Amino acid sequence: LVMGAGSGVGMMAVQLAKLAGARVITTVGSDHKIPKAVVLGADAVIDHSKEKVSERVKLLTEGRGVDVVVEHIGPDVWDSCVESLSKGGRLITCGATTGGEVTLNLRSIFSRQLTIKGSYMGTRAELVKAAELIGQKRLMAVIDRTFPLREARAAQEWMTGRKFFGKIVLVC
Repeated sequence: LVMGAGSGVGMMAVQLAKLAGARVITTVGSDHKIPKAVVLGADAVIDHSKEKVSERVKLLTEGRGVDVVVEHIGPDVWDSCVESLSKGGRLITCGATTGGEVTLNLRSIFSRQLTIKGSYMGTRAELVKAAELIGQKRLMAVIDRTFPLREARAAQEWMTGRKFFGKIVLVC
């Protein structure tokens, strides 16, 4: 399960998971983002504005849950991420867009044998590998929109409006 396919982390995580052979479930915040997530490689897309993510994950996995969740959002999705995991599942967190503090039910963690791992950036070798995959067109960077630097405010408003899918780029 990759949270937020339209974000920078999400769009890359969907593609990398697919390249690794995973069945990929992802989330988006509106209907118009669903086909874009499918193009990236998602096998199933959940519109979190209309459905409870953990319930849909359970349906899609016949009650089992997912083996891995990649989340970079924080408290707004944390409980749903933990609830979506299968027994022995792993939650990878690499961001805190909605804040840095979450609540954690320790009984749920140890009784379901879950692993929570923080991740920050990557190695130089991983960056080189990603660049190779982009060069081979096996991985793509999605640019939603480009703004001239003088329109930085408009770019910020576009981002906070959450209509984008991919990166927003400012150019000089």
